Amino acid sequence: MLTFTMLGPFQVRDDGVPLDLGGRRQQAVLARLLVAGGRAVPIATLIDELWPGTPPAQALSTIQGYVSRLRRALEPGRAPREQAEVLVSAPPGYALRAAAGQVDAWRFESLVKGEGGPAEVWEATESALALWRGPALAGFADLAWAATEAGRLEELRLVAVERRAGAGLPLGRAAALVPDLEAHATASPLREEAWRLLALALYRTGRQGDALAALRRARAHWRDELGLDLTSGLRRLEADMLAQRLPEPAGAGTRPAPGAPSSAGSGVLRVLVADDQALVRAGLRAVLDGEPGLELAAEAGDGEEAIAAARASRPDVALLDIQMPRLDGLAAARRILAEPRPPKVIVMTTFGSDENLYAALRAGVSGFVLKTSPPEQLVAAISAPPRATR
Repeated sequence: MLTFTMLGPFQVRDDGVPLDLGGRRQQAVLARLLVAGGRAVPIATLIDELWPGTPPAQALSTIQGYVSRLRRALEPGRAPREQAEVLVSAPPGYALRAAAGQVDAWRFESLVKGEGGPAEVWEATESALALWRGPALAGFADLAWAATEAGRLEELRLVAVERRAGAGLPLGRAAALVPDLEAHATASPLREEAWRLLALALYRTGRQGDALAALRRARAHWRDELGLDLTSGLRRLEADMLAQRLPEPAGAGTRPAPGAPSSAGSGVLRVLVADDQALVRAGLRAVLDGEPGLELAAEAGDGEEAIAAARASRPDVALLDIQMPRLDGLAAARRILAEPRPPKVIVMTTFGSDENLYAALRAGVSGFVLKTSPPEQLVAAISAPPRATR
């Protein structure tokens, strides 16, 4: 069976054996017919596209000679006067007859555009990406029609990478996808979907700090190259991560804490509140008092007080303002988390873009809450299981 390769070095094989297709321009005739997807290409079009601007006087007879030699290569057993079945005459030009499974680019496109559930899409896009052996139609890059088709196929390849990742995340393959998505986003830094998927994959492996850092890198690329901020979709994703509105990362669960307070087992979470503003502490008390299952364990007005209160009251959750006098929330969080059987720590901040957010996540903080968040978001952040430790 004949097979045609366009996703890499251009080649035709007969039962696995490469065929001699002649010189580059003769091969280009066959490649152009493959790009047409089975439709007829007029001879005038072939001449214009193979010799842009200055076709030779004998262009018609040259094309006919190319076709004759290609037919002999493709169907060596065909009798001299027998009608061709692969490279056929289709007035006013020629067409190539092949099944979708014989042409790698045709099969690739069919697989990428296929529908189905995550498992079906994963399998299809895995098969599609495995067909690539290099840049599409690279041997004809100087011809406009080839460059256009190569660009279209490359865009489909990027879509395939993203469809594969989008299917892999609900299948629990986030960790395995991170390296591929990192390379994809780095190579195509202006693709919104590349950064969205990378951030989600990082988040679902418990790497919330790295997920936010990825979105920060995307913002830097877009500002440097386009003078724009992130799209509204990526800004929402960033805000949802900061406010812990996304589903918990795969594998996350309640962190075992031998000897920790037993209040969580009774259904009540005890919360330490640390903020240097009395008005903010009063508002947080009101939220805790009005929410069944939450109660105030202690209050603190700075980082040093927060550490002492955490040791004395043994809360289940420590809610720390990131900017406090004497010792800020970041330093306090590090010291609280270094204690035996530490509570879950959540940092409060006024600005979600604060540089300290990323350092805090790397230190082990479970998440962030904007001080402007509504009470239900605060309650959800307090009640969520701690993020998985690495």
